[in-house]
Amino acid sequence: MNPIGTVDVRKANLLEELFSLKGKTALVTGGTRGIGRAIADAYAAAGADLVLTARDFQGCRSAAADLSARYGVKAVGKEMNVKNVERIDAVLKEVVDEFGKVDILVNSAGIAGSEKPVLRMTDEDLTEVMSVDFYGTFFVSRSVGQVMSRRKSGKIINICSVLGKVAARNMAGYCASKAAILQLTRVMALELMQDNIQVNAISPGYFVTDFSRGFLDMETGKRFMANKIPMKRAGNPEEIKSTAIYLATCPPFLTGTEISIDGGHSIV
Repeated sequence: MNPIGTVDVRKANLLEELFSLKGKTALVTGGTRGIGRAIADAYAAAGADLVLTARDFQGCRSAAADLSARYGVKAVGKEMNVKNVERIDAVLKEVVDEFGKVDILVNSAGIAGSEKPVLRMTDEDLTEVMSVDFYGTFFVSRSVGQVMSRRKSGKIINICSVLGKVAARNMAGYCASKAAILQLTRVMALELMQDNIQVNAISPGYFVTDFSRGFLDMETGKRFMANKIPMKRAGNPEEIKSTAIYLATCPPFLTGTEISIDGGHSIV
């Protein structure tokens, strides 16, 4: 017997045991692009069946078909606006009827909102970003949490932001919504641990996505990266995958925490 080979097999079995998502069903809001899509891709690669939701139905269907073809998992796309409670409940019923459960929820749907100084923001500017980013996270978590509670099992992962902790001019609504999501994460973790549901958050910094590419390509954005981010660059969505898998497989003792992936932005 080759002892090295034996060790390698044992290592492989341990990794499979710790980080496999086979047999799990994950629902990812905003799962058609950017960070949400990267996380969905990681979960499919780890063996999870996927439900991708967004307002763009064709985009959902296309992304789901791609994941199913590449990884051999079951993946479906559902049109869903996270501001619409009735639609959320309807989609969740369809998901439970089709998959039987939701093991993992990733709240990734979000918008930046209007970039204006506070004194020029309208009521509508604030309402829009809070409705999508904060209320949307709350509404989806409440509905999915009820399903998870009945099964006494689940993982909820909220996508926050470095801007939930670090202030940015002209981004009051976005900053406030992400700070609110972080506190929501902590409260839900306290309330849901009795049902064996872990609630954690990922706080990305600036990543190269459709969401931020315009800013990052500008000279202003390039100077910002050079002067404000210790690593002097933006992140790649690929760099969020391992953390997302970890939080989807973490032990029950890990709950109510936030993991920052921001190139050091929040520590300077």
